[in-house]
Amino acid sequence: MSVYFSNYQDEIINTIILLIILFIIRSIIVITVKKIGKKSGTTEARAGLIGRYATVTLVLIAILIEVFILGAKTADVTLVFSSVFAVIGVALFAIWSILSNVTSGVIMFFSFPYKVGDKIRIHDKDFPIDAIIEDIRAFQIHLRDDYGNLVTYPNNLILQKAVTLLQKDALDDTSIL
Repeated sequence: MSVYFSNYQDEIINTIILLIILFIIRSIIVITVKKIGKKSGTTEARAGLIGRYATVTLVLIAILIEVFILGAKTADVTLVFSSVFAVIGVALFAIWSILSNVTSGVIMFFSFPYKVGDKIRIHDKDFPIDAIIEDIRAFQIHLRDDYGNLVTYPNNLILQKAVTLLQKDALDDTSIL
């Protein structure tokens, strides 16, 4: 066992340093996301979701760096990653709407001007909606309309439509429609 450690001492030390650095970076990102979430008035669940996205990204980066620490050749890594990305590319093209909603959810976390409890109007030509935001999730936003119905609206569509924040005095004004 001591022969193993002496043969791979540099790789083990570099791996430990990599893990420590990535743990510190992850902690900074998670703390920053939670502060942004508190400042913008979003729920802790949404901040946790963005933190998980960051963690998955950092794990993938760590795997890539670890492959080079363990001595893999660039040509071999390139071959593996090009094959994997080809398969992932085909899969993501097949499910592009899901990916679009997740990306929109991340964008909405950082720059969506409305929060849970706000009454909004979505100016959709075919299906205009006046509703209160109940929850903002990874794929969709949950709205409660004036009739008590739950409406789930995809995140990517809410970023594409004009949205108006309705004020208390504007709620009774039907001339806006």
